[in-house]
Amino acid sequence: MFSFELLAQDGPARRGRIKTPHGTIETPVFMPVGTQGTVKALTHRQLVELGAQIMLGNTYHLYLRPGTEIIKKAGGLHRFISWDRPILTDSGGFQVFSLARGLGRAAVKVTDEGVRFRDHLAGEYHLFTPERVIEIQEVFGSDFIMPLDECIEYPSSKEYAERALERTLKWLERSVKAKKREDQALFGIVQGGFWEDLREKAVYETLKLDDRLFGYAVGGLSVGEPKEVMYSITQLVCSLLPKEKPRYLMGVGKPEDLLEAVERGVDMFDCVLPTRNARTGTLYTSQGVIDVRHAKWKEDFTPLDPECDCYTCRNFSKAYLRHLFVAEELTAYTLNTIHNLRFYHRLMEQARRAIEEGRFKEFKKDALARVTRKL
Repeated sequence: MFSFELLAQDGPARRGRIKTPHGTIETPVFMPVGTQGTVKALTHRQLVELGAQIMLGNTYHLYLRPGTEIIKKAGGLHRFISWDRPILTDSGGFQVFSLARGLGRAAVKVTDEGVRFRDHLAGEYHLFTPERVIEIQEVFGSDFIMPLDECIEYPSSKEYAERALERTLKWLERSVKAKKREDQALFGIVQGGFWEDLREKAVYETLKLDDRLFGYAVGGLSVGEPKEVMYSITQLVCSLLPKEKPRYLMGVGKPEDLLEAVERGVDMFDCVLPTRNARTGTLYTSQGVIDVRHAKWKEDFTPLDPECDCYTCRNFSKAYLRHLFVAEELTAYTLNTIHNLRFYHRLMEQARRAIEEGRFKEFKKDALARVTRKL
């Protein structure tokens, strides 16, 4: 029902293929974030046309709205949102901590039982336990499901990171026991903060459940730590994980972060960055990063990116895209999002090809010079 095949390697960089009940995924892959069952500003048809192989949904948000009962009555998340390709849902743990910060410290209480929190919509209290989070995701019927974990901030003390790791490991054991559906694949999440010995311990302990896990996620990064810390922790964890299972770096990131992580052996990524930046006018191109709001594009009638094959670049100029954004036309969000997501998918397509051809290092060097340039 689920399988992962390693097709090629170029150093630690991997080219793979994941088979699921809802289709095949070519890796390395970027997963667009459809927080509430939709990628903001796009239809599902547009997502498919620009190359999306899988969508990510958010357990916290979908649990609150429309709620598990509605999704259950609809026949599961795939039917409710009319998406016939794979879906990954996260545990909602990160959102519990991040969204509740604005409500004050009393809004979240973590115990060995689980996380009691006030939601950001109605201010009501809820309890997420490892068992409840698995139960919710089994109602959703998503292909890939994530266990509840405790997220820590940067910076944090090692003592706190140690406690959070112990709790995350115990919660994973409970998640494995709670999982009933065979048509869903569970990932283990490797936490441990920003200390190598804690990350090594996290991998060692998580591997004890290897026969019950389809893959491994690297969590707790891209939370404000220096880039070199993110990259070194990613490299360490990937070097310790089994080669025959997929690796997912959660919540990452910028194009350069994806390239660095692919070189270190990561297979799967998700991040709100390309869609969020599209809605604020920051667009990624093969020549560099463009702020489409800038007056310099007012009379530039050339395509946004001459190398891009997306609908936006094939039909519209920088001048028109700037006009739409400045005029606050809703179409601006759609056209910008189409392009940014297509850029990310093309980057992964190019990475897969470079790994197959044994030239990933050269590809990465050239791509980094482009994607980090400000135009």
